[in-house]
Amino acid sequence: MESPGRLYIDRQHPLAYRSALEFVDTVKKIADEAGLGRDLVELINVRCSQINKCPSCLKAHVPQLVRAGVDAVKVAVIPAWRDTEIFTAEERAVLEMAELATELPQAVGAEERYDEIASVLTPDQVSAAAWIAIAINAFNRISILSGHPVR
Repeated sequence: MESPGRLYIDRQHPLAYRSALEFVDTVKKIADEAGLGRDLVELINVRCSQINKCPSCLKAHVPQLVRAGVDAVKVAVIPAWRDTEIFTAEERAVLEMAELATELPQAVGAEERYDEIASVLTPDQVSAAAWIAIAINAFNRISILSGHPVR
């Protein structure tokens, strides 16, 4: 149930929400075409949702990450991914993109971060990873602003 004074903006304007869902479908297609596996897509979804502290998106995407084949140890240490050696170069690149797209980097250091990503992923994969992060960030905001409960 909605909290008093809180609107579920997805229900208040369902046309906008349906458009957001169509956007996500398009982003999934470009990720598939770019060769980003479901595991990489879900790593982005989970990392963005962690940064934004979106409980409903985490509840949805952590199980999808596990179903995509990412083991429990990796899932547990995603917030500390830079301090481990268990993530592949591709996983590290998409986690970096998730953070860049969510935190919107300052000019200092941003180019080096982008260069690191581009040294691992193809241009199509870099773009697809950015769009995935943009999409989940939008849904994090929809859920957080609506106060969607997690049961």
